[in-house]
Amino acid sequence: MKYFEITFTAQPCSEIITDVLSALLADIGFESFVECEEGIQAYIQQSLFNEDALKHVLTEFPLSDTQITYTISEPEDKDWNEEWEKNFFQPILIEERCVIHSTFHKDYPKAAYDIVINPQMAFGTGHHETTCLMLGELLDADLKNKSVLDMGCGTSILAILASMRGADPVTAIDIDEWCVNNSRDNIALNNIHNITVKLGDASSLNGCKPFDIIIANINRNILLNDMPAYVSCMHKDSEIFMSGFYTQDIPSLQKRAEELGLRFIHHSEKNNWAAIKLIKE
Repeated sequence: MKYFEITFTAQPCSEIITDVLSALLADIGFESFVECEEGIQAYIQQSLFNEDALKHVLTEFPLSDTQITYTISEPEDKDWNEEWEKNFFQPILIEERCVIHSTFHKDYPKAAYDIVINPQMAFGTGHHETTCLMLGELLDADLKNKSVLDMGCGTSILAILASMRGADPVTAIDIDEWCVNNSRDNIALNNIHNITVKLGDASSLNGCKPFDIIIANINRNILLNDMPAYVSCMHKDSEIFMSGFYTQDIPSLQKRAEELGLRFIHHSEKNNWAAIKLIKE
């Protein structure tokens, strides 16, 4: 699978600017982001790249007095696990209960739930605030013998934790074949046998039996658009956890959810990113 590596330089450069830029780029197909000195490097499959859409995002960038330029290159073939080891992916401990590391890590904390992830290019190592928030929600949820759907599964880190905490069966779905293959590799690394990984989008939920719990860490626009499909495969008292958006996005998501018969339970937040929990009435 061929990717473009696009380096964005922001003036001024701040964490909130790069966070907003990453979220907007995710909306148009970018899937991996790496911070650099004056901005971010972002990766997108060449078949999905639309430069007109990218120029529109930058022209309509919501933070005023921000200048963003970019350069496009094709990254060389390399051992991405080695790159993550050297530069980006370090073991992470979630609430002292869950440790996430890769096969190349030899020194990492011990915890009740030990998840091995070889991320390759897929999003979802646990370092991003939204993944961390969702992991925290799953650590507190009652998952024993519950059927779980992980929409936009990425590396399937959330599906793996759900299975470890007693969920059965678990279904993981992503629109990206790369993520599907990476998910299967990670599931095998953790000796999990009750997760089914599928390639598809929300339309693939047509005809599915109701799930007890749905987890969706995607982005605001996709969540708003696909929420009816999620609700269609929920029964009374099914729970849904959603993330991939900012705290200021909560009201619009809550409004849409309540229109569809969901009841807002609570939200959690970290560095202005948010996760919410809802239950079907």
